[in-house]
Amino acid sequence: MLKVNEINVNYGNIRALKGVSLDVNEGEIVTLIGANGAGKSTLLKTLSGLLKPKEGTIEYLGKSIAGKPAQTIVKAGISHVPEGRRVFANMTVEENLELGAYLRNDSAGIRQDFAKVYELFPRLEERKKQLSGTLSGGEQQMLAMGRALMARPKLLLLDEPSMGLAPLLVQTIFRIIEEINRDGTTILLVEQNAHMALSIANRAYVVETGKIVISGTAEELQASEEVKMAYLGGH
Repeated sequence: MLKVNEINVNYGNIRALKGVSLDVNEGEIVTLIGANGAGKSTLLKTLSGLLKPKEGTIEYLGKSIAGKPAQTIVKAGISHVPEGRRVFANMTVEENLELGAYLRNDSAGIRQDFAKVYELFPRLEERKKQLSGTLSGGEQQMLAMGRALMARPKLLLLDEPSMGLAPLLVQTIFRIIEEINRDGTTILLVEQNAHMALSIANRAYVVETGKIVISGTAEELQASEEVKMAYLGGH
């Protein structure tokens, strides 16, 4: 579904990604793990059109999307849930979700997707008239994910969905990620919580200083001594 080949991305004079290649097959959950500042968020921003690669190719469903505007990429079927949630604080939950569907005009389908999001996240339905800025961190994360789903993506890019959440909520968010995947959405997940990420992923890539240094199935990475020492607390 997604094929990234040898992309380089610069922030000013700093090379943030150095020759990164990876692929994501339809129906998979693929996770990127690595320390803060390794380049994981930069990669997602490049895939969703917020940054342009200096070199390299990005193909989605066989078509090049490298450097295309973000709205074109959303229209093609890729939605991005950014790190830090970024909900529109002075708009209600419902208005935030409506914005997720702004490129669509199939009102029956949009109504269906509202129902689907409320089924996944009952808390959002309870709070649909509430201003998003007054929600807890966990509720804002649910809203950011729900808003991305309103675009009916084929591929969902999730950046640090568990960041700053209580352990119980982390469990809930990961259960919902699995459910979204079972419903047919392919997922590329960036996550600091390597344990949780590897427990739901099919495959994984380890990113260090802008390069992919290890890749394999989630089981292979869970069993790798190197990954255990660096990202799984050495056990």
